[in-house]
Amino acid sequence: MALVLNEEQQMLRDSAKSFIQESSPVSILRELRDSDAEWSPELWTGMAEMGWAGIAIAEEYGGLEFGYVGAGVVQEECGRTLASSPLVSSAFVCASLISALGSDDQKTSLLPAISSGESIYALASGESPRFDPLAVKMTAVPDGDSYVLNGTKTHVIDGNVCNNYIVVARTSGNAGDPDGLSLFVIGKDADGVGCQGALNADSRISATVVFDQVRVNNSALLGEPGAGWQALQRALDIGAVMSAAELLGLADEAFKRTIEYLKDRKQFGVVVASFQALQHRAAQLFCELELCRSAVLKALQALDEDAESRSRLASAAKAKMTKTAKLAVNEAVQMHGGIGMTDEFDIGFFMKRAAAASQEYGDYYYHTDRFAQLGGY
Repeated sequence: MALVLNEEQQMLRDSAKSFIQESSPVSILRELRDSDAEWSPELWTGMAEMGWAGIAIAEEYGGLEFGYVGAGVVQEECGRTLASSPLVSSAFVCASLISALGSDDQKTSLLPAISSGESIYALASGESPRFDPLAVKMTAVPDGDSYVLNGTKTHVIDGNVCNNYIVVARTSGNAGDPDGLSLFVIGKDADGVGCQGALNADSRISATVVFDQVRVNNSALLGEPGAGWQALQRALDIGAVMSAAELLGLADEAFKRTIEYLKDRKQFGVVVASFQALQHRAAQLFCELELCRSAVLKALQALDEDAESRSRLASAAKAKMTKTAKLAVNEAVQMHGGIGMTDEFDIGFFMKRAAAASQEYGDYYYHTDRFAQLGGY
């Protein structure tokens, strides 16, 4: 498949760009930070009205069924303005799990609410300091017509703003085993559920969620007990590629802002953009961004096709984009000089968000190792 957007995808990109730049410029992030707010419910309502929460959900469940290339286009535009929303965690990652594992009744009752933006879901999966989706120790013990869950989940993205969690727990096996993982839908206000938020460098909040003797009916189980790994792996691929798409928008915007600054800033009576050393650095970054654009689009296409190479392409896109985003924001701050280090200038926000987003759904080291393993190394 050609690495270009079709006409409908280009139209979606243009509408997304217009909406997000008008509704959530970087100045909104500054306001949210200064008011100790994590996100804007008004922005989320606008996104839902635009249909973004249903982009990847089937039409029969109230979605647009536009595909992950379209979702990635939207996420790239969100990255350009550092817009904060539960779009990835709820509408893409968790919705994919319900679509893959849910019964007809579960899909009918849960997906339309996600598609409309009424319900917000967060994936409660990780337990270790570093991203390791198989290092799950949390238990789910069957007890009659219910399960009792005990354990703690860390770094839960959008865990503070969601209504419901999709919780990964073990019904069998030990930490590190792909078999034995089961997924449950649990309300945030369920008895025994406790949530504590922690402020990240990018002014967003990740949550630690404690499940203490949480009893749920068997109907809360998604799919068969102990058989959740394949769907979870695909959902995490989706999260990784969407994270890469956000980083692409972020890095490209940081690059463009830097170029404009170089054209305006003067030293020794001439614009600094005329300095050959800076031109070489800008040219290198431009080439890296173009390579990343192709890698991200290829990974998005693989998600839509559910290609055999999906996981390897997802890891390639996230690893490459993480490294390039770090280069882009470092170069941006350096080329802005002293003002790039000040809070009154926006470029620092891009560096902070790049650092946090690079850790979400697996960092550079996790995905380079995974890419090698999937390739037989």
